[in-house]
Amino acid sequence: MVYPTNLPHRPHSQNLGPKPLVAASLTMILAALLFDFNGLKKFVPSANTVSQQTNCNAVVSDSAKLSRDQLAQLLTIPERDAKSRVRQVVSEPYCQMPTLKVRSGVTAEREAYPLAFDPSTTLVILYENNEYAGYRFSFE
Repeated sequence: MVYPTNLPHRPHSQNLGPKPLVAASLTMILAALLFDFNGLKKFVPSANTVSQQTNCNAVVSDSAKLSRDQLAQLLTIPERDAKSRVRQVVSEPYCQMPTLKVRSGVTAEREAYPLAFDPSTTLVILYENNEYAGYRFSFE
C-alpha cells in the first residue's frame, strides 16, 4: 500500500487549533477568581452578631436560643397553623425583624432564633396574619 506524500508540511504549532487560547483564558479566569478577595466579600457575610446578621428591629430576649429538640418539634408544625402553636414550641424570639410584603396585600412578620448548638446559624420564622407561613436558615 502506498501512502500519498504530497501533503503540505505544517509546523506542529498550527495543528493545535484553539486549545492553547482556551487553556490560557481559563487559567486567567481562575487566577482572577482566586485573587479577587474584594469580590468574594459580597458573597460571604461578615456579621458578628445575630442582630447584625438578621437586621433585627428590636431585640426581644437576649437569652433566646433554639435547642435541637425545639427545632425538631417546630419542623413538624404544618404551615398555616396558628402562631400561638409555634410559640408553644419556641417561646420568645431573640429579635423581631422588619416586616415585609411577600404577597400583594399581605404583611409578613419575621422573628429570629439563634440555634443553641450552632451559634453561627439563625432560624428565621415567617408569619402571615398570625399564621405560621414557613422558615429559613440564615448562616453567618
